[in-house]
Amino acid sequence: MEEETNVAFICVHNSCRSQIAEALGKKYGSQKYRFYSAGTETKPQINQDAVRLIKELYGIDMEESQHSKRIDDIPAADIVVTMGCNVQCPITSCQYTEDWGLEDPTGKSDEEFLKVIQAIDMKIRSRFS
Repeated sequence: MEEETNVAFICVHNSCRSQIAEALGKKYGSQKYRFYSAGTETKPQINQDAVRLIKELYGIDMEESQHSKRIDDIPAADIVVTMGCNVQCPITSCQYTEDWGLEDPTGKSDEEFLKVIQAIDMKIRSRFS
């Protein structure tokens, strides 16, 4: 049996981009990966615009299976993907890290959210499926 690889999507508040990436990772990711998201801080809830749009576009209710988590609340990651918030992740045991350089759409229009969601969708499917 092949061992699964832990992938962590890291952002500051773990409320928007990293949560979207976790949801889409779980949707598209192959059986080789387990997906998590976390932040250096947390918010009381996932960004409601992200929740609404992911539900409309993919039928995924992020609030049903996800919540805002700190980095030390998730298993050790083999791959760390930062979302573009210049976060210095305290996770040092990972085998590989990359930064996706995505702007935070929080407080912006649905169009801005859709651009970020589309970018995450493309990156997940090309990298992890």
